Parts: sequence; structure tokens; C-alpha cells
Amino acid sequence: MSKLPSQFTFVDVSDYGRPIARSIARFFASTFITPVHITCMFIVAGIIAVIAMYHGYFLVALFFLLLKSILDAADGELARLKKTPSYTGRFFDSIADILLNAALFYTLYLITNTSLLMASSAFACLQLQGTLYNYYYVILRNKVAGDTTSRIFETKTPTALPGEKQPTVTFLFFVYRLLYGVFDAVIYFLDRNAHKGRILPNWFMSCLSVFGLGFQLLLIGLLLVLGLKNLIIPIFIVLCVPVFLFIGIRKFYYST
Repeated sequence: MSKLPSQFTFVDVSDYGRPIARSIARFFASTFITPVHITCMFIVAGIIAVIAMYHGYFLVALFFLLLKSILDAADGELARLKKTPSYTGRFFDSIADILLNAALFYTLYLITNTSLLMASSAFACLQLQGTLYNYYYVILRNKVAGDTTSRIFETKTPTALPGEKQPTVTFLFFVYRLLYGVFDAVIYFLDRNAHKGRILPNWFMSCLSVFGLGFQLLLIGLLLVLGLKNLIIPIFIVLCVPVFLFIGIRKFYYST
């Protein structure tokens, strides 16, 4: 986990693709390939997964969901190797994630016996779960001098870093806020003082990492392969209950 100093690393069950991602990043480190190119690759992988899922090729869908997760980690690894952090890459990555997630759940609506309202609710629950994980994870990184490309509160347009253009950053930030703003607002409303609390322990972050997108995609893929596609939407709705449990634990045991 390159985003944290070694003494603060935890077992992240959503980050299973990191070793392969690092190998991919090293392979491209001395080439013209940029982190944004890798992001485009994971978008293609995600689209193939959605198409395969729609047509019932669930093993293929699982493979490309896992590939998407690996490439999703590789773009950040490549940025760190090339020492080219950027808000362009940060927001483009997040925008691609949420649009692919929406496509996944819309496809689940099409291939299962469920309503569009239920599918939309499951999508919202998935995003809320991921937002809580990212919120606490970014707070942790900021507290322990880890990677700070992601900010705790994404409320103001950031100043472009060297090598990127301000209009691009401004536009992508606007789209990011449009897509993620409501989820950020909900989590902030539920635990607005999290950044003032104590450093969260490794066991807590490891448990919370089941809300990471990598694990969520793995779970979706496995349920598809096991013939349990009709359970995916209810499971992600039910998984929103632990959101309040994690927040309660954080407030009770790890407040100021």
C-alpha cells in the first residue's frame, strides 16, 4: 500500500490487485504511457465486463472486473513512479469509477427480476459505502503524512499541479462534485468531526476495506459466477447497515 507509511499499513481486502498493479506500473514506467492511459484501459475493461454480464458470460465478466480493479490501482502506482501526481488523474479516475458502477447496476436491473428503484438504491448504497471507506482512508493518510493527492474535504477547486492545465482540473472537479457531492455530504453529515479524532487502528481499517471498490467488484463477480445474480442488489442494500456501525464505533472509541 504505497499511500501510507509502512508503520500504518493495514490489510486492505479491496486492494488484492496491488502486487500486479505495481508490476504493470514498473513495466510502463520508462515508456510514454501515462497514468491517464492506464485509467482509459480500466474503463475499457469495465465496459467489457458490463457487456459480458449483460450477455450472460459471467466468468468473462468476473475476469474483466478483476482486471479493472488491478488497472485502477496501476494508474496511481504509475503516477507515483513517474512522480507525476495530478488532480486530472485523480478526478478522471473517480468519475470513471462511478459511471462504470452505474452501468453495472443498470445492467443488473436488466438481467434480474428487480425494479429500477431497487437497483438505483443498491447503487447508491454501494457509493455510500465506498465514500465512507475513502473518507476515513483519506483522513488517515493526511494524519500520518501519506499520499495527499486526495483531500479530506473536496469542496474547493484545487490549483493545477505542474504538468496539468487549470481548465481541465476545474472541469473535472465540477463533474466530480456533481456525481459525488451528495454521497460526500451524507457521510460528512453523519461524521463531520472524523478528521479531529484519533488515528484509526489497523483492524478497523481492514474491516472497513470490505467497502473498497475492489472488494465490491469481486463480490459482484463471484455472485454472478455462482448463479446468485438476484442476490446482488439486496446484498448491497443490506450492507449499508454496517455503515452506521462503523461510524458509531469511530465516534464512541476514537473521537478526540
